[in-house]
Amino acid sequence: MANQYYEGVGRRKASTARVRVYDSGSGEFVVNEKSLDAYFPRQSDMKTILGPLETIGQKASLNVSVIVKGGGVVGQADAIQLGLARALLKMNPEDRAALRKAGFMTRDPREKERKKPGLKRARKAPTYTKR
Repeated sequence: MANQYYEGVGRRKASTARVRVYDSGSGEFVVNEKSLDAYFPRQSDMKTILGPLETIGQKASLNVSVIVKGGGVVGQADAIQLGLARALLKMNPEDRAALRKAGFMTRDPREKERKKPGLKRARKAPTYTKR
């Protein structure tokens, strides 16, 4: 891969993704040293991840390397999407309006709610018994 790259960090739920976009390449996309379709076999996850690249029209001309940790499949896919959008923004600041309009620049703040004492889960209470 080329020497010059732009890095972006994306987070979602318990997942964190470090995305590097190399300024020239053949469209290679590597996630944790595996190809994109080997790591994310579902089409919906791949569509989510490749959204920012398709928005700016650079899907086949950039190499992307990702290290993602924590969380589940959907959280990791959304973290990669945000990290990729941030890296593309560093590479070309003129793409800000297109990425923002498509909704790729906003971090989803929803996290798992903590368990409360006396309850079974965050909000589920034990069954009430009269006698």
